[in-house]
Amino acid sequence: INSYAFLRFFYPRVLFEPPSQFKVGFPNDYPPGTVNSQYQREFGTWIIRLQDGRFFAMESKCTHLGCTPSWLESQKKFKCPCHGSGYYISGLNFEGPAPRPMDRFKISIAEDGQLQVDKTIKFPGVPGRESNEVYPQSLLKV
Repeated sequence: INSYAFLRFFYPRVLFEPPSQFKVGFPNDYPPGTVNSQYQREFGTWIIRLQDGRFFAMESKCTHLGCTPSWLESQKKFKCPCHGSGYYISGLNFEGPAPRPMDRFKISIAEDGQLQVDKTIKFPGVPGRESNEVYPQSLLKV
């Protein structure tokens, strides 16, 4: 047991987490009016391109108890499977117990022309308000 403790000292206990800044491809990879779930599992983020071409990055976490909502393409809404909260494509809550809209992250264009998400800069949802109005800087016009 003593040799195990000695050897364990040289292998620190580290929690490996995904980076807080990551690239998500080029703007032309995203058709207008779409929700992209490609980065939802690894980074907890949806990439959304509105019909007018603007982008935003939204945290894939329900503001009620932190469950992961699903994007229902046919209904054009996010629906939380835990307690039924519903959100518009903008993240604004409109049904269920969610107390506020979903949070957004900063999205910008990197030097190589790719979209880059920065999860260290968060735009928390404000109850009863569209995040597009409260945080115009959460939107990226390309």
